[in-house]
Amino acid sequence: MNWDQVEGRWTEVKGKARASWGEITDDELDQIAGKRDQLVGKLQQKYGLEKEEAERKADDWANSL
Repeated sequence: MNWDQVEGRWTEVKGKARASWGEITDDELDQIAGKRDQLVGKLQQKYGLEKEEAERKADDWANSL
């Protein structure tokens, strides 16, 4: 799934994001709203990842949907 699709179907895939990244709260997931850059930033903040690693994990997750 590409990021436009993720953003458009965020209410459907938000639960999968919650399952993948338990450190991100429901409120934070609501703020992310399917936006790749928001998710990448939150992954960096919560998991201490480098930007490139967070981008890779976010893209891998989106592609697995």
